[in-house]
Amino acid sequence: MQFFKPLETGSDEKKPATATEKARCLIIGSGPAGYTAGIYAARANLKPVLYTGLQQGGQLTTTTEVDNFPGYPDGVTGPVMMEDLRKQCERFGTEIRFGIATSSDFSGKPLKVTFDDSVEIEADTVIIATGATAKYLGIPGEKKYAGMGVSACATCDGFFYRGKDVAVVGGGDTACEEATYLAGLCRKVYMIVRRDVLRASKAMQQRVMNTPNIEVLWKCQVEDLFGTGGVEGAVVVRGRGTPEEEKFSINIDGFFLAIGHTPNSDVFRPWVETDETGYIITDPGSTRTRVPGVFAAGDVADRVYRQAVTAAGSGCKAAIDAERYLAEQGH
Repeated sequence: MQFFKPLETGSDEKKPATATEKARCLIIGSGPAGYTAGIYAARANLKPVLYTGLQQGGQLTTTTEVDNFPGYPDGVTGPVMMEDLRKQCERFGTEIRFGIATSSDFSGKPLKVTFDDSVEIEADTVIIATGATAKYLGIPGEKKYAGMGVSACATCDGFFYRGKDVAVVGGGDTACEEATYLAGLCRKVYMIVRRDVLRASKAMQQRVMNTPNIEVLWKCQVEDLFGTGGVEGAVVVRGRGTPEEEKFSINIDGFFLAIGHTPNSDVFRPWVETDETGYIITDPGSTRTRVPGVFAAGDVADRVYRQAVTAAGSGCKAAIDAERYLAEQGH
């Protein structure tokens, strides 16, 4: 998922925008956080302008079934849910535009963000809700079986694999957490680890080793996935590039990636504070960044939960924080 274009290296020259517009509240991102921020900001009469990014609706548009978002007792597909949120956002007056943030300038007031190198928005407040992109292995099966057995979130999709066999790729804390969570639902969990050790904390390693239905496949890499109409198995290589190299297949119904996420924060990093991975740091208990008037919501500022419902909640908080900030400033 992309909400901005990568910064070009080797040149500090900024392309001039061809048009400049003003907004009380600028929202960047169209996932649950962005749309919810739009709903609350519009109801507060902030007249928000929302730019969707390249993937309108965010990561959930690639999810087939969503069973854990409140208000959908029979479940809903990701695209339908995001369309519902978009319609609700527009109903209250949010102006929704397609566009990609290409640069930002938070050095003074007003706050400035340029989209598609052509339109510069001068805003009194900015809500960054650009999300985070799951890291993938780059094998063909990841795209082929997207939404049909491939997932980057065990908490989101593990329910669909109750009593089945699944695999988790990764060796860090996230992978261990995903594997132990899935072990409580699934018959068998393969944990595919590239090295001969886990990078996770000792406590997480112990949990994995003490869970009887988790099998760790050491020194292994996934070459591809196979199946008819969905994931049915994975081709695994053990000891790639060594004399002991061995290729084999495992039968699985679900394939979970747990090798990390990349927050979509690059365009804003010169101004807002981020952690070493790129997640935007906010004041405890709020969505405020270190730049007055700039707020961050959803997965771009959440390295722990990364759920649609928590993203939506933080979008609500960001809009309320923005409204209170404007009131304090006398706007």
